[in-house]
Amino acid sequence: MSTVEVNFDGLVGPTHNYAGLSWGNLASASNVRGQSNPREAALQGLRKMKALADLGFCQGVLPPHERPHLPTLRSLGFAGSDAEILREAARASPTLLAAASSASSMWTANAATVSPSADTADGRVHFTVANLNAKFHRAIEHPGTSRILRSVFADEACFAHHPALPAVSQFGDEGAANHTRLCAGYGEPGVELFVYGRAAFNESGTRPQRYPARQTLEASEAVARLHGLDASRVVFAQQNPSVIDAGVFHNDVIAVGNGPVLFYHEHAFADEARLLQELNEKLGATPLIPIRVPEEAISVEQAVTSYLFNSQLLTRPDGTMVLVVPAECREQEAVSHYLDCLIAGSNPINEVVVFALQQSMRNGGGPACLRLRVVLTEQERAAVNGRVLLTDELFRCLERWVEKHYRDRLTQADLADRALLEESRNALDELTGILGLGRIYEFQ
Repeated sequence: MSTVEVNFDGLVGPTHNYAGLSWGNLASASNVRGQSNPREAALQGLRKMKALADLGFCQGVLPPHERPHLPTLRSLGFAGSDAEILREAARASPTLLAAASSASSMWTANAATVSPSADTADGRVHFTVANLNAKFHRAIEHPGTSRILRSVFADEACFAHHPALPAVSQFGDEGAANHTRLCAGYGEPGVELFVYGRAAFNESGTRPQRYPARQTLEASEAVARLHGLDASRVVFAQQNPSVIDAGVFHNDVIAVGNGPVLFYHEHAFADEARLLQELNEKLGATPLIPIRVPEEAISVEQAVTSYLFNSQLLTRPDGTMVLVVPAECREQEAVSHYLDCLIAGSNPINEVVVFALQQSMRNGGGPACLRLRVVLTEQERAAVNGRVLLTDELFRCLERWVEKHYRDRLTQADLADRALLEESRNALDELTGILGLGRIYEFQ
């Protein structure tokens, strides 16, 4: 039975804007209150999906959330008509309005943690939606994310869904951005690597001092239990606290894994030697292929500004790999030189593909942020609901949909415009028909 990894990218929503809501994400903070272009952002994401599909990789699409999210504002005491709520929120708390309007669900690497059926005790694909409780604008996402995932992966014979973990700091969970899977082949049992920033119940443990550690050990352990993973094939590793303080808010900003390859910066992990030893032991007959990037080649600062590691590492049928990077990697001389050396070297990565994703990058999200990796057998792919696996026809349809509904400029002041709310709702209502997902939004 053929098993493939499907990358489900999030469609950028119509309210894509730069509000600087993510403390610890340097790109988000540096572009605060800038003018965004939602249409360009959505088209950039779609073109990346289409290009990867054209290269032969299986590509899926997940819809954005409803924004501005009026139920959130109502729960915080704003009352009246939709227009009155938006107007009063803009007057009383522009930050709350920006949080309720964020298009951050586009970064589906944070949507959930996913374990394929080859790893789980009951032989189903397991999803645990992330609570994202470190940031308010993201903490309101999990109910909508759960509805979307349960609609797309609806067949209970193939898929199991778990609600978000308790929304307290001790169980902070950021989803697949801190999780990767190493394996000989996608259809074979793998080793799941969970990376955490702090152990919440160990006050004496090391932790960052400047920026928050968003993922806890306790959350990662809970997800592994919920998914029925064999402890002999699970590894928990702490992220280096110093790189979190340098702006590495998720592990996927400093490391990426695929198949037997772990591509990472030398300062990514708190105990690199122990991690490599444990991965090798648990992979067994499959030798780990570590690609370690030394500080002297690429500094942590350069890794953060270029998003070298926030890349997609994809396997071709012949076993060779393609590294998908943002255009910023070719704009930095040291990073570009490293990439040339990488593909010329003796390792499975022999091609670098570059995409312009500036609209997402200015908010701190590169290629890896935009996709949720879901390993599926042929049977499981056939069970995927709706029209979410990308084809030429679907791409053209979505491209026309974006051109029809999205604005080409958006500022913070525009978030109070009731017309924007109506435009967004009309767009999403049409999108559910295009994708065949039925009623997944609260306003429908």
